Amino acid sequence: MAKLKREYTCSLLLTMDLVGGKWKLLILWHIMHGDNRFSLLQKGIPDITEKMLTTQLREMELTGLIYRTVICEKPLNVHYAISEQYPQLNILVDSLCDFSKLYGEKNNIIVND
Repeated sequence: MAKLKREYTCSLLLTMDLVGGKWKLLILWHIMHGDNRFSLLQKGIPDITEKMLTTQLREMELTGLIYRTVICEKPLNVHYAISEQYPQLNILVDSLCDFSKLYGEKNNIIVND
């Protein structure tokens, strides 16, 4: 992740630094839809490596977009959730999904959700 700047000339540039890249929006979508454990995220996103998933989760945790809860039982469980500070993330991800479906319809692209 690019280090966040102290000032941005456009709000979209900050958004791109926060959720840009190949995996972050997909990870957020899975967390929003109940795949909140590491193993479930791995199963839901089969093309992502364990290292990349770990890196992306840590970056989003550091920026405060998600939070991590460790449940101390055997076996140890780690759960991820969207930060309550940023409920707009749900709206952003859902809006992008809606846009993709519409774009797909208009351009004969099959979008399977």
